[in-house]
Amino acid sequence: MQTMSRNLAFVLALPLLGLAAYAAEDVVTAVEGTVKKVDAGTKTMVVQTEDGTEHTIHFVKRTSVHGTEATAKGSKDVFHGLDEGSHVVVHVTKNGTEETADEVDKVGKDGLKVTEGTISHIDRGAKTLTIKSADGTEETYHLAVHATKDAGKDIAEGTEKSTKVTVYYTEEAGHKVAHFFKKIA
Repeated sequence: MQTMSRNLAFVLALPLLGLAAYAAEDVVTAVEGTVKKVDAGTKTMVVQTEDGTEHTIHFVKRTSVHGTEATAKGSKDVFHGLDEGSHVVVHVTKNGTEETADEVDKVGKDGLKVTEGTISHIDRGAKTLTIKSADGTEETYHLAVHATKDAGKDIAEGTEKSTKVTVYYTEEAGHKVAHFFKKIA
């Protein structure tokens, strides 16, 4: 009887272990850097981060690109106007060593705007982030889905209110929407 109970427990645990292993493989994160190379043939681009690390990122049908003239004009080009030298924030799904772009946001004119300040309040449940700028004014940003999930992971819980950050945002329907934020080193 005891052996049968152990076998039953093992059989019931197998699907959970498989699901946990599958979920652990797909990690969503953000990569910020400069586009070093675009290869339309392989549908990849190389993004170099500030520390010199190069990420080869794959484009797929679901990849969305924001902040370029081509996206504003409805381009069907796989890279939607991204070119070498573009400053970007790429939300990637990482499976093993392969990184696939879910969303690419170009930083600059037509793209994400950038501001710096100190976090005065963050509420991931309500999806809001309030920043105090150097002149003392406070601005509240709505957090985009990716920002809610993966941005600011390097900020320890309980220290949020004293953390200086860079916020990458857009203005949509009269609201500022933070797509990505990171701790200032």
